[in-house]
Amino acid sequence: MSKMRFFALKELMNRKPIEVNLPSKNLSDYYSSLVFDKKTMQEYLPKEAYMAVVEASENGKPISRDKADLIANAMRNWAKGFGVTHYTHWFQPLTDGTAEKHDGFIDFSSQGDVIERFSGKLLVQQEPDASSFPNGGIRNTFEARGYTAWDVSSPAFIVDDTLCIPTIFVSYTGDALDYKTPLLKALNAVDKAATDVARLFDKNVNKVSVNLGWEQEYFLVDSALYNARPDLCLTGRTLMGHSSAKDQQLDDHYFGSIPQRVICFMKDLEIECHKLGIPVKTCHNEVAPNQFEIAPIFEDANLSNDHNQLVMDLMKRIANKHNFNVLFHEKPFSGINGSGKHNNWSLQTDTGVNLFAPGKNPKANMLFLTFIVNTVMMVYKNQDILRASIVSASNSYRLGANEAPPLILSVFLGKYLTNMLESLEEKVGEKKMTAEQKTALKLGIGRIPEILLDNTDRNRTSPFAFTGNRFEFRAAGSSSNCAAPMIAINAAMAHQLNQFKKDVDLLMDKGVGKDEAIFKVLKKMIKESKPICFEGDGYSDNWSKEAKKRGLTNIESVPEALLKYESESAKEVFVGEGVFNETELVSRVEVELEKFVKKIQIESRVLGDLTINHIVPIAVTYQNRLLENLIGLKQIFDKEEYEELSFARKQLVKEISKYVSEIKLQVKEMTNQRKIANRITNMQEKAFAYSNNVKPYLESIRECVDNLEMEIDNEIWPLPKYRELLFAK
Repeated sequence: MSKMRFFALKELMNRKPIEVNLPSKNLSDYYSSLVFDKKTMQEYLPKEAYMAVVEASENGKPISRDKADLIANAMRNWAKGFGVTHYTHWFQPLTDGTAEKHDGFIDFSSQGDVIERFSGKLLVQQEPDASSFPNGGIRNTFEARGYTAWDVSSPAFIVDDTLCIPTIFVSYTGDALDYKTPLLKALNAVDKAATDVARLFDKNVNKVSVNLGWEQEYFLVDSALYNARPDLCLTGRTLMGHSSAKDQQLDDHYFGSIPQRVICFMKDLEIECHKLGIPVKTCHNEVAPNQFEIAPIFEDANLSNDHNQLVMDLMKRIANKHNFNVLFHEKPFSGINGSGKHNNWSLQTDTGVNLFAPGKNPKANMLFLTFIVNTVMMVYKNQDILRASIVSASNSYRLGANEAPPLILSVFLGKYLTNMLESLEEKVGEKKMTAEQKTALKLGIGRIPEILLDNTDRNRTSPFAFTGNRFEFRAAGSSSNCAAPMIAINAAMAHQLNQFKKDVDLLMDKGVGKDEAIFKVLKKMIKESKPICFEGDGYSDNWSKEAKKRGLTNIESVPEALLKYESESAKEVFVGEGVFNETELVSRVEVELEKFVKKIQIESRVLGDLTINHIVPIAVTYQNRLLENLIGLKQIFDKEEYEELSFARKQLVKEISKYVSEIKLQVKEMTNQRKIANRITNMQEKAFAYSNNVKPYLESIRECVDNLEMEIDNEIWPLPKYRELLFAK
């Protein structure tokens, strides 16, 4: 056994759970204790400064310089009580994580003395340079100016000894360089559009907010085993590894008893989340061995997204404390379930109405049906945009596998709601509706709550499923930023709702009554969007064929899917709704293509190194042992007995030779293809070269290595195996 693998397994044997104690028996004693939330603000701020924050957060009113100074000073005083010495503008660049630059409160007074100071100017805006983040051509490296600006709607918080202030990140010209800026614009767009539509039914509605509830799946691997797998360390996934004889076949891990070490990790994580005001509520075993999930109560989408990014960072820190490494890669282990991040999305009015929940009377249910039908239409018209928002190098290994939704976008409504929409389509005629027809329709619509009661169900194979009072977008990947799909969904929904309102207004201008105009537009949309509705098994081969007949797109290539962001329909949505300008939209594509290229490039390099410098030498060593054994047999036995006894060993020598030769040949070919691709300057062409000419080698080389793993003596295999990575506790 290799020294690295031997010592990793030996270290694992000495692991013990790290016990964690609650800060208090009462959750309320420490919940949100590290957050400068409204409750804390009221305690530390003068009333006029507090109201300035509320007005800025809820109505977008600017905060004056003198009020900003008061707020900054109060923040510093509050944070000092926790031993805080530094502050940072916490932002979300176009990478797979967050960013921060720490500054001390230190300053000089007018007399030249050293003092602690934090001004409103530093709170509201900073120039962090940050020129090396992905930008898609918006900024040149020598043009260092990039600005962070305080997002008042997301409260500041404390991590370790640093006050973290959530911010947007933009270029000198004002172009977005992050996820938060377009997310805020998309949320604003859907607020305006949804409010206009909701007011057709209730004039008291003045605002519609977006709620998001994410479900974060992840794997835990012991740190000793993790460090003994260079592929896990460098790429986040195992580039080789034969499946374990037992993995998830028995479904015995799913919702099973949580291992004690993991329980301690989860408890520690939950406590730290609650201190930061993150309302995590659920944790459990997922389907695959050593796979788990954490999920919070629904929150405002912007805050929820911030919390998810913060949770992912917390998980990494706390996992290390418990001698684990957390894996967010969508497919860290071949042959078993990968990890997603389901985005549960809903819209709610300031009058307290969930627009995806049926009401208590026909009028409320018409509002409900209006938003349901518009959502279905939104997915149908923007399936390529939604797909582009979740594709990546890592998620491409998961999507379409037997546990994840397919790349074909479809909507699941459940048979009862589907029947209701079909009934609505059938009963609404082309001619002017009679009073009796309207009454009959409204009576049927009034039955929606009792029809849906206990009859809504999930379709695990559906990428976009209605689940009772929300839609669940299941295709988002575990490592992704929730903002990406939330930007696409809300921008597309705003565009769809604006079109719906325009169509209704047009009919009303022609003298059609409001209710009848709404009925007629809904009927047209129900009929047009039928191809996207699917109640069956999204994993089946028949669905691929059926989807093609329906005209639905099925784009498996990551670069091809990403380029849909540059389509005219995408521009109509994103540019039309003011979420991106054309420069920003093009830059996003460039950034995502570059990330795809670099990730495949890294995987290719790591695989080449591991196979040539680790696997092939071990294979040759074992082959030499077999050859020595054959020589010994030949010396002891006569020719006939030797031929009989040596047959299997000779075959094994041939097999190993074949795999070694194949690996060396394919690694050489892969390296050559990578070099060719690297000489391409156009990022689109380079991405396709990596997708078509480099990526396929990752699987074919892996197949040879995995076959060798089953042939070579376990004692000398250099890397921890799947049975150790997945089942070692």
